[in-house]
Amino acid sequence: MDSTRVTEHPTSHERPQSGAGPADPCGAVLHTQQPLHTTPATALPAQARMGDASAEPGTATSCAKSGQAAPSEHAQPTLSEHSQPAATEPDPHRPRPTPETIPAQPGGEPDRSPGAVGGLERRSGQGVPPGAPMPMRRDGDRLRFVGAATRRIARGIDLDEIVMGLCRATVPTFSDAILVYLREPLPVGDERPTGPMVLRLRRTDRIPEERDTEGGFLPVLQPEPVDLAVVTAEQCEVRPGGALAEVLRGVRPVFADAPAAHDALPELLGSDADLTVPTGQRAILAPLRGRRRVIGAAVFLRGPERMPFEQDDLLVAAQLATHSALGIDKAVLYGREAYIADELQRTMLPEALPRCTGVRLAHRYLPAAETARVGGDWYDAIPLPGSRVALVVGDVMGHSMTSAAIMGQLRTTAQTLAGLDLPPQEVLHHLDEQAQRLGTDRMATCLYAVYDPVSHRITIANAGHPPPVLLHLGGRAEVLRVPPGAPIGVGGVDFEAVELDAPAGGTLLLYTDGLVESRLRDVWTGIEQLREKLAATAQLTGPDHPPPLEALCDEVLDMLGPGDRDDDIALLAARFDGIAPSDVAYWFLEPEEMAPGRARRLARHALSRWGLEELTDSVELLISEVVTNAVRYATRPVTLRLLRTDVLRCEVTDDVPQLPRLRQARATDEGGRGLYLVNKLAKRWGATRLSAGKVVWFELNQA
Repeated sequence: MDSTRVTEHPTSHERPQSGAGPADPCGAVLHTQQPLHTTPATALPAQARMGDASAEPGTATSCAKSGQAAPSEHAQPTLSEHSQPAATEPDPHRPRPTPETIPAQPGGEPDRSPGAVGGLERRSGQGVPPGAPMPMRRDGDRLRFVGAATRRIARGIDLDEIVMGLCRATVPTFSDAILVYLREPLPVGDERPTGPMVLRLRRTDRIPEERDTEGGFLPVLQPEPVDLAVVTAEQCEVRPGGALAEVLRGVRPVFADAPAAHDALPELLGSDADLTVPTGQRAILAPLRGRRRVIGAAVFLRGPERMPFEQDDLLVAAQLATHSALGIDKAVLYGREAYIADELQRTMLPEALPRCTGVRLAHRYLPAAETARVGGDWYDAIPLPGSRVALVVGDVMGHSMTSAAIMGQLRTTAQTLAGLDLPPQEVLHHLDEQAQRLGTDRMATCLYAVYDPVSHRITIANAGHPPPVLLHLGGRAEVLRVPPGAPIGVGGVDFEAVELDAPAGGTLLLYTDGLVESRLRDVWTGIEQLREKLAATAQLTGPDHPPPLEALCDEVLDMLGPGDRDDDIALLAARFDGIAPSDVAYWFLEPEEMAPGRARRLARHALSRWGLEELTDSVELLISEVVTNAVRYATRPVTLRLLRTDVLRCEVTDDVPQLPRLRQARATDEGGRGLYLVNKLAKRWGATRLSAGKVVWFELNQA
């Protein structure tokens, strides 16, 4: 074979023939890398175009048959100009790597895959316009695309993220546009939907009509999340037994020109479906079926400038629809569970705090971040006999619906124990026993404090909770020294209570660890930052004016950073106003027949001293009825106390534990009308059982 004929012809860029190995010189010619531009068919030498035996395929065969060891020295310059050394070439049998998406490359070179010849698509014979998405020509492309698309869909947590992931994964790689219809309302779990099936357009994406390609290479085409202009039906009702119902029942995707989808698409898209759906196999209708039932449909569209869908693309659409539907099912279930847990916790928290005598209250609650927003933090303020108030803050360990349920049980238990007027350490002891009855791993922290506005004292017991911070009227903030104690649920631990001064104008701040502890700081660092924040806020209003409670709570929450929402936060602020000694009148009455008359005289003198003579008649009548009931059954002295705040409050305490009940007296009854008068004349009234007796109280508005 004449070696000069090898050098006259351009190097072939076809795959090597069988029998041409990398070590073969002729095989080295066939394994050369592709040049930047393909030589057109018209550029071949005349003898190659006319079927001359010197054409490249024939040359390769002759070379292989002759067993020629090396080309002539005249052929060497040609090889050095058009090929790289064989040692640096990639293996031709190794598939080319493909990105997760196949983006359009405006201005890029024509495809050199085996499916394209001379810039044309082998299967369709159509050219690939510049800037258009490259079609998937191999099964490997489809597998890689399906893997990348399902990973993108699986990254979504909520419904919108999953639907957007489906749209962004398919446009422009798999289709030019997509329409996603979902059932409304979406069924949750195993619940059976009632009424007709209604599909509503949830999202549409399409390739932008205008793209700026002046910059050259455009690595990724970003679809526009806007509705298709030709779509007129955003909602459709699926007729039982209709064409659309049959396609959805069949589950498998179908082409738009299939007989099953011929009438289904107009029913789904509306009367203008002919304008929306391109002709030929350029549209796929894919039902979205979840675990139990069909929850929607997706329509994949390709424009006329792009090659139609193929039969294998139905399998791709089926995979995308299946993964999306299962993801939507899980997102709906997750959203329902999170909603139930969040509502469960919020309903177990007080909607509003009670209005207590001698103290003003403010509160805040912030759920945790979206990843762990359900917690067990709670707060409460419980009015107690004697114008006292119990302040409670607790935190159940964990983030789940179980934590919220345990929190509700502990809060209810604390309210019941507070109604018995037990000391704070006894309340924590009974809470500890209750937590152990709920389970061996039910643990919580709690801080229980009782404030007495008359004595200006506060009694605090702690069960493993962060200590409270007291902001004094002058602007000094201090962390109260409270015995830490063990968490509730440990068992066998004694709790200790301390009694501290509660000066008028001071502010006590109770909080959970979510406010002071995070991944970025430890709990004691956070407590010190909280103390400094309170002191700095107090300086803004001056030493004689405490900061407003609501504004103070907002300032405290401002100390939270971006990484400080790992746990939910409960915050309770109490401003101690107290009751001045001059506004308190207190007497002991012996349980005798003369006690009601003496009580009326004492009350009359107190009202005269306070300038409340207009209330004398009502107060004397109500005190007479309550004291009469008390001395009838009491064995020890009865106490009578009057408190003047924004209202006039009267309290009568005796040693009888039975609580009086309001009842309707009969016409022949001699008694039983005392509480009826109290209920009619008083603004509020009540009776509370004490550890040794009870207290009956009522309030009257000052004129």
